[in-house]
Amino acid sequence: MATPAQWVEGARLRTLPMALAPVIAGTAAAQSMWGSDVVRALLAFAVALLLQIGVNYANDYSDGIKGTDDDRVGPMRLVGSGAAAPRQVLAAALGCFVLAMVAGVALVALSGQWWFLVIGASAVLAAWGYTGGPWPYGYRGLGDAAVFVYFGLVAVLCTAMTQAGELNLQAWIAAVATGLFACALLMANNIRDIPGDQEVGKRTLAVRLGDRWARVVFTAELGLAFALHVFLLPRNPWFLLVLLAAPLAIMAARTVLGATERTALIPVLKQCGILNLVWSVLFLIAVVAHQSL
Repeated sequence: MATPAQWVEGARLRTLPMALAPVIAGTAAAQSMWGSDVVRALLAFAVALLLQIGVNYANDYSDGIKGTDDDRVGPMRLVGSGAAAPRQVLAAALGCFVLAMVAGVALVALSGQWWFLVIGASAVLAAWGYTGGPWPYGYRGLGDAAVFVYFGLVAVLCTAMTQAGELNLQAWIAAVATGLFACALLMANNIRDIPGDQEVGKRTLAVRLGDRWARVVFTAELGLAFALHVFLLPRNPWFLLVLLAAPLAIMAARTVLGATERTALIPVLKQCGILNLVWSVLFLIAVVAHQSL
């Protein structure tokens, strides 16, 4: 039986900043329209956090029963290592999804945006279908697109919409940038796993691109996320503050571009999570600073 520490490690906490960052960014966008709401922001965070943990457990379960985690570099795999029975990890994943849906219903009830229930249901299905089900799209190179949509566009735009009731340019830029940061984290993870994924026929985008071009795409994703802010500067020069997070991006890019050992890429996952979180806080500060003048 897995210990509590192993369950925590299996939740892959280094990826959890990716759940908080979209909520901060979406709340910042809502605040730029003077519509932020703390209670709704906390509910959005609960939804994002529970979905993220649920996705991590669901991937652990699906990859474990398919044998793709038998020889893997990286964080603890509960099923692949034999620390937990597959049914236990499956139950943990489904439990997280159910709790996410409960928090989501509460958020929708407060905002009155009932059509978001459809988006929420699709997010749960997408989370499960990444590596689970009869046609796991993560095995076919479509995981990056799903991450961009759900951890970028959906997470940020829905957070902003449930608070402010509308969207603006800040919301869209924040959503695209967050999606790119999330894709970069996934790309780094999949670059690390290229040899093992090739052996088991898991055709992630990194596998399809090949090692060299996957590293280039990772760097381009980070660079584009920062470049997008040029569209916001004419109305709010405070968005230059996001450049304070650039050294974190440069550090991660240098590691990915120069690493020869797969294990050297493991810290990049944490670096990308911290980068996204720091960027979102700076984005929020830029909005508040502009409104304070």
